[in-house]
Amino acid sequence: MTATPHDSAGSDGTATPRTESAGRPAPLTELSAQGVSVWLDGLSRELLAGGRLQALIRDRRVVGVTTNPTIFAAALADGDWYGAELQQLAADRAGLDAAVLALTATDVRNACDLLREVYDSTDALDGQVSIQADPRLAGDSAATLSQARELWAAVNRPNLLVTIAATEQGLQAITAAVAAGISVNASLICSLQRYRDVQDAYLTGLEQALTAGRDLDRIHAVASLLIAHVDTEVDAQLTALDNPGALVLKGKAAIANAQLAYELHEQVITSDRWQHLAAVGGRPQRPLWAATDVQDPAYPDTMYVSRLVATGSVHCMTGRTLQAFADHGAVPHTPIRVSYDSARAQLAGVAAAGIDLNHIGGLLQHQALDHAQASWHQLGATVTRALDTHPPHARDTNRTR
Repeated sequence: MTATPHDSAGSDGTATPRTESAGRPAPLTELSAQGVSVWLDGLSRELLAGGRLQALIRDRRVVGVTTNPTIFAAALADGDWYGAELQQLAADRAGLDAAVLALTATDVRNACDLLREVYDSTDALDGQVSIQADPRLAGDSAATLSQARELWAAVNRPNLLVTIAATEQGLQAITAAVAAGISVNASLICSLQRYRDVQDAYLTGLEQALTAGRDLDRIHAVASLLIAHVDTEVDAQLTALDNPGALVLKGKAAIANAQLAYELHEQVITSDRWQHLAAVGGRPQRPLWAATDVQDPAYPDTMYVSRLVATGSVHCMTGRTLQAFADHGAVPHTPIRVSYDSARAQLAGVAAAGIDLNHIGGLLQHQALDHAQASWHQLGATVTRALDTHPPHARDTNRTR
């Protein structure tokens, strides 16, 4: 999309926002006014050091950030933003895992500090920053919990979220982390059943935290549902059927799946179980729409943002999608709940075509976890190379885990 006269394009979403005209607020302002929190997917030191994150907070309504190991690795490889720390880590003969923790924790801590004013001014509703637990530990709940505790202590900021993959073992780690007073981003959710599991894991963690005498008001959580991945897989299977009747369902499954996830969210926050926790300070686990970059060029590039406007939700966007929505996004004012029946009908049509969305959800989570692990390996290799360019002494490269 060509930039408008009011908007110079920028892949990181830092272009000047479209001005408000004819009484209509700019798209991101309008989105925020609907009770949606805008987050940026991808923290880097360059974003921090150059003042660009501060500009996004000021001009793009960004109130949260997630970390992305691929972006972090690119920042390490392309510039010398980390030179002094790498020199010190090499001098200390830090192991690879210790170096990765030190470098990422510094960036996340600084981002938490930058967003602390948002956190305080919104009574801790917004202003969070997430840091990812090592996805290679996703099959080991005890190891994941141990690292969650390590990350929570290393960053030491109240507006931190520790991202834990919502695998079978990850669900146990989510409950245990919340019970320990650690705020969590439950990630890689692709099916309604797994979203239900994550909701229960969070509520159980809060109940255990309450029993332990913890202040529930200090515990925060989001549940990250992958959006575009669902359409990519379902569309491919629909196309393979070579059935014109099935083809009309293309581009429908991801949005319908997310809409019904929000219905589940509404059911939880009106339940007796939740009302008891809310009465003693519990905060709801907000649904977060992740992976909202449209993959099929036949679809509008802001489709997932525009179609998933729901009060109390989080839209986590890459710079590309943030820029696109700021330029030409549209915010419907019809409540999302009016879409529930049509969403059920669309998913029923997908099921009638022989496509099992629960099976697809498991497949997509496995693929996403493989990708996350590959990104983590890439990050490790990049940190190793970076340390090797700052070698005051021979370095012990043994892993710390």
